[in-house]
Amino acid sequence: MLDFGVLKQVAIPPTGWVKAIRTSFGMSMQQLGNKLDISKQAILDIEKREQNGSITIKSLKEIAQVMDMQLVYGLVPNDGSLDLLIEKRATELATKIVLRTYHTMKLEDQGISQQRIKNAIKERAEEIKKEMPKILWD
Repeated sequence: MLDFGVLKQVAIPPTGWVKAIRTSFGMSMQQLGNKLDISKQAILDIEKREQNGSITIKSLKEIAQVMDMQLVYGLVPNDGSLDLLIEKRATELATKIVLRTYHTMKLEDQGISQQRIKNAIKERAEEIKKEMPKILWD
């Protein structure tokens, strides 16, 4: 199980990565512009676009390359791991399925105990995780 939780703790510089790294290197906008064969004004525009979230991944890759770095890009699950995300979704789906069945049984006066419901949800969630049906993501 890969734990991505630590990645959420990385603080994004308020100025954006490009400007933060460029200035930590002591590199001027003109120097970075020369490496990319663009103007100082274009660097300013890139830094503004990164800060407001409209920069392209392609631009970030190019900048990283000329700075002898690489762009690392990813999506991190809110719960910290893909396994926990799947577990959560499977349990939610299993709960809907089991409670729907329980409701039908209750209407037919065939109620079951809360412990049996919990066990049924757990068993159904395990089945769902093994099958990984597309409905898991609806």
